[in-house]
Amino acid sequence: MIDLIQKRLAQYKTIGPIEEENALKEIIQEIVLFSLWQVGFFEVAAFQGGTSLRILHGLPRFSEDMDFILLEPDAAFSWQSYLEHLTETCKEFGIEPEALDKARMDQRVKKALIKDTSIANQLDLSFMDELNGRKLKIKLEIDCNPPMGSDFDYSYLDFPVDFEVCHQDVQSNFALKTHALLCRPYLKGRDWYDFSWYIAQGVTPNLFLLQNAIDQYGSWQGQGLVIDQAWLLNALSEKINAIDWKEAADDVKRFLKPVEQKSLSLWSERFFMNKLERLYKE
Repeated sequence: MIDLIQKRLAQYKTIGPIEEENALKEIIQEIVLFSLWQVGFFEVAAFQGGTSLRILHGLPRFSEDMDFILLEPDAAFSWQSYLEHLTETCKEFGIEPEALDKARMDQRVKKALIKDTSIANQLDLSFMDELNGRKLKIKLEIDCNPPMGSDFDYSYLDFPVDFEVCHQDVQSNFALKTHALLCRPYLKGRDWYDFSWYIAQGVTPNLFLLQNAIDQYGSWQGQGLVIDQAWLLNALSEKINAIDWKEAADDVKRFLKPVEQKSLSLWSERFFMNKLERLYKE
């Protein structure tokens, strides 16, 4: 089965070690999704976030972590049984990862970590020397008490074989990305890359979900704000004016192909204000 992975890697036509590593991570991410589907994970949870945009909707940038939300709140959710099946599934493909449940019962967002060197050791890598002993790491996170208001879709993937994934629709995904843009306590340039992508696709955020997310978490929690288009445009405008855009661009650079990196030189207050003006443009 390792030949199937080698064939998949060849399809990426990677240039340089960073691209090759990103591609390897994405292949493992797809195998993770397949394994989760096998054991009914998508009957209780949905894929969301940047990696879902990358794998399901063709977002041009690579992504590191895999984010999920429960369809119904469940504080007792545990990754353990899913991770046990994941390690068994990976063995069928010649991969022997470490799968670690990092969650605590008191956490709203429960985490797991997958670490692997075995895949790199078995492949014909053009640019990397077996990752120089480093482990590929992929973090899994699931929100066990997500805000109400998400809508969901189903998509079909065909690697490693045909399977189905439940995921947030793009409007709901954009809503939670917007919540991150406004409420994340640190700068993450990948958030703004995704924002630009949503604008280019003509997507607008699910404001009902965004309202509930802002009421539930973040600096505006409990203030009784009414989240409408006018409020959102003003809040995003203030955020855009306060950002160090060079720092934001540096964060996303390694997740892009070289041909796309030049566009990061455009990142500025003027650039993103222009994007914002297009958000609700008829």
